[in-house]
Amino acid sequence: MIPRYSREEMAKIWSDESKYNNWLRVEIAACEAWAHIGRVPKEALEAIKKKARFDVNRINELERVLKHDVIAFLTCVSEYVGEESRYIHLGLTSSDVLDTAFALQLKEASEVIIDDIKEVMKVLKELSFKHKYTPMVGRTHGVHAEPITLGLVFALWYDDMNRNLKRVERAKESVSVGKVSGAVGTFANTDPFVEEYVCKSLGLKPARISSQIIQRDIHAEYFATLAIVASTIEKIALQVRHLQRTEVLELEEPFTEGQKGSSAMPHKRNPIISENLCGLSRLVRSYAISAMENIPLWHERDISHSSVERVIGPDATILVDFMLNRLKNLLQSLRVYPENLEKNLWLTRGLIFSEKVLLKLIDKGLSREDAYEIVQRNAMKSWEEKVDFKAALLDDKQLMGFLSREEIEGCFDIKHDLRNIDYIFDRVFSEER
Repeated sequence: MIPRYSREEMAKIWSDESKYNNWLRVEIAACEAWAHIGRVPKEALEAIKKKARFDVNRINELERVLKHDVIAFLTCVSEYVGEESRYIHLGLTSSDVLDTAFALQLKEASEVIIDDIKEVMKVLKELSFKHKYTPMVGRTHGVHAEPITLGLVFALWYDDMNRNLKRVERAKESVSVGKVSGAVGTFANTDPFVEEYVCKSLGLKPARISSQIIQRDIHAEYFATLAIVASTIEKIALQVRHLQRTEVLELEEPFTEGQKGSSAMPHKRNPIISENLCGLSRLVRSYAISAMENIPLWHERDISHSSVERVIGPDATILVDFMLNRLKNLLQSLRVYPENLEKNLWLTRGLIFSEKVLLKLIDKGLSREDAYEIVQRNAMKSWEEKVDFKAALLDDKQLMGFLSREEIEGCFDIKHDLRNIDYIFDRVFSEER
């Protein structure tokens, strides 16, 4: 299924055309509100709605002289509207327009990202069930631990993305806030009805209180959410990079016909997509820091946040959109090597079943300390002498005084380790959750 939006659509959200169109939507909605309470004549409103438009090149031309983007915009619009333009921007300050329109852009960008996350989740769900029972070794500290399945790895990533989906949905709701309360937020030269009307007509909530601006902790929460999404992408990409290492090679990025891995070494097949995603996540996290540093401003407002948001608004949302699409394509084309999964599972000659032997000895009445000493002694022998762990156990007279050969053999049955896979999958993929 093709996502509802493309990366090109995300870029359009941040185009000058889209930005000024949102400014015009705010201004016209304010005129409509004033008309409702009799401050703007109905005939003037109709003229404004009919004639109001803008030209990006003209705005740029005016801004070079005026050094003020909102005044340049209003001047351009007034050139089209004529006499009735005196009713545009009535009682408003620039931030009424800028902040309310910015909320519209962030809200629309959220919808793109939400669609992207859902697409990634579909791929992860397919991979989870395809490899639900594909055994592999679990690793802690990068060292072989106990058996898991590849499906569990994908299911874990699915659940990560499911939480991200909920986070972005909450962030979209939180950032959908507008304000039309005037120069310092007191409604001194406007009417609270105007703010209520404008926000409702644009699908936003009015800020409960504002200064000249919407408070920037609201935006910081939004960008922090994007940083978490990017960090999840990096988590997945980092795992792929490890599993593609030559001595591991359980998973591998697609390597297309004609692709080159190195200018010097023709044999190279590098995890460049995953490395790219890991690098980009650093940028998105840095934008979250910038958004947090926008929270403290002088008194009712300064503009130190403005230059920052002109960068991080489009950059963070476009990057996350790009990263999610790139991650989806990576996962769809991911190569899986079951033979290497199997080979690496047994690389430690059965040491991954040591806990079951430990627990079996405890069941026989040994203290945990004594049981641990017996199992660890044989495990270290297996490590250092490179002997089969099961053979070492069977050769241990002290241990054999507690366990039978059949009981030891049973400890090495991988089915025991995977017996609760269905239970875990039910928890992750249940529609009720």
